[in-house]
Amino acid sequence: MSDHDLPDDPPDASRIKFYGGRGMSALPLAVFIVWAIVQSGLLGIGDTSGLVIGMLVGLIVGMLFVKGNWKGYADTIFEGMTQRVAATAVVAWLWAGMFADTIQAGGFVDGLVWASSAANVGAALFPALTFIFAALLATGIGTGYGTAVAFTSLVFPAGVLLGADPVLMFGAILSGAVFGDNLAPVSDTTIVSAVTQDADIGGVVASRFKYALVAAVLALASYVVAGGAMAGEPLDVGATAAAGAGPLGLVHLASIALVIGTAVQGRHIIEAISWGLIASVALNLALGLAPASAMLVFRSASESGIAATLDGLPVLGAVIEVSPDASAAVGGSLYTGALGFFPLIVLVLLIVGAAQVMRAGGGFAAIEGWLLENVATTVRRAETTMVIGTAIVNATITINTAAEIAIAPFIRTLGQRFNINGYRRANILDANTSALGYIFPWGGGVLAGYAAMIQLPQQFDWFTEAMLANPAAVWPYVFHGWFLVAVFLVAAWTGYGLEYVPDRQSEEVARV
Repeated sequence: MSDHDLPDDPPDASRIKFYGGRGMSALPLAVFIVWAIVQSGLLGIGDTSGLVIGMLVGLIVGMLFVKGNWKGYADTIFEGMTQRVAATAVVAWLWAGMFADTIQAGGFVDGLVWASSAANVGAALFPALTFIFAALLATGIGTGYGTAVAFTSLVFPAGVLLGADPVLMFGAILSGAVFGDNLAPVSDTTIVSAVTQDADIGGVVASRFKYALVAAVLALASYVVAGGAMAGEPLDVGATAAAGAGPLGLVHLASIALVIGTAVQGRHIIEAISWGLIASVALNLALGLAPASAMLVFRSASESGIAATLDGLPVLGAVIEVSPDASAAVGGSLYTGALGFFPLIVLVLLIVGAAQVMRAGGGFAAIEGWLLENVATTVRRAETTMVIGTAIVNATITINTAAEIAIAPFIRTLGQRFNINGYRRANILDANTSALGYIFPWGGGVLAGYAAMIQLPQQFDWFTEAMLANPAAVWPYVFHGWFLVAVFLVAAWTGYGLEYVPDRQSEEVARV
């Protein structure tokens, strides 16, 4: 990614005029956040489609406060929805969903239950191990969203079977996603943080180990302690599943390793997951782990005509079912894995559009200007302001990369004013956007994992609605995310890791 891939600041910070001033440009997102808090937090309804309606209502309410022609407002929404950063998240979810569901069709969860029983890994330790392995996967493939989808589909149900607390399990998965998003050299957030702060990617990654590892050690210890305190008894069905399952499903570790290896070689994440998907389909068929119809099936209610003819062919017949008693439909892991993310895709596109409205209307500029002039008066306060600024932006933009792009110019301006080194600026920017994107209940990473989770009752007979972890309940348990934010707050207050641009050092810079 290069500088020309990043959106420029609007030439006029108030391209769209609002009654009530620039702050009113934040109204669509404010309405959505209140809606999300009421729906998920107060009423306990974790319905992504309901959040879509909340965002639509927010955009309509915001339009009523626009001065003059509404066309500019509508065009700005479309402008935001067509940004590459939104499309990247959408594609990652679709591919990761297909991959995770296809591995599950091959019995990977059964294999995990078998392995956990054989190694005597109980509910107390399982969340901590989940955090470690999720962190490794996210670091390898460079996408925390993909990790949240895959681990929620595959590892989450295994943990629930063993008696691990569902909310703690979800928090451990999100924490691993945070670690990888923050540290992976191929992560979008890593690339954007380096490019926008005029720093090289290799140097940025090397310089942030000292922060990430401190947070990771504290998070791991927390999952060990919380896992023991919150552990329950294995489900009755868990004993049956463990007894009936064998290790063969673990062969899909090879599919996962292929994805990681391909991504580490610098291939695009879509290519990496595609190779893993091809490998998982081949293993399912070659080893008899799943029939072709479990991965893709065309169900027809017609007993005659083309459907009946194709049903009799050697190859097509494996994926075509003719049943007059069933509804005509397409099914299988490829279909369900992608379909489950459609409401989330619509929601994210709308949110990015609303964020563009706030940006074009001068809302972000107003916040940044106030922080710059009234809060950031010393180096220590400047770095604290960077943390606060990233938190504010991440509260309004659900995709962490989009939030990072929005706040990056402010971080660069503030850092240059106080002569703060580009590596340090990039690390503050990336750590907080990576962490908070998986903490806020309406964050893209949280919703991506939840979108995978709500499909589990259809995939497992024993999985009930009561086993779902509400996004509004998980935020206290994303330990690595919280510790990463805390590490940078402490670093800002104490000067730990602070580096200046070599030619000039200053504790306080006079305003120009």
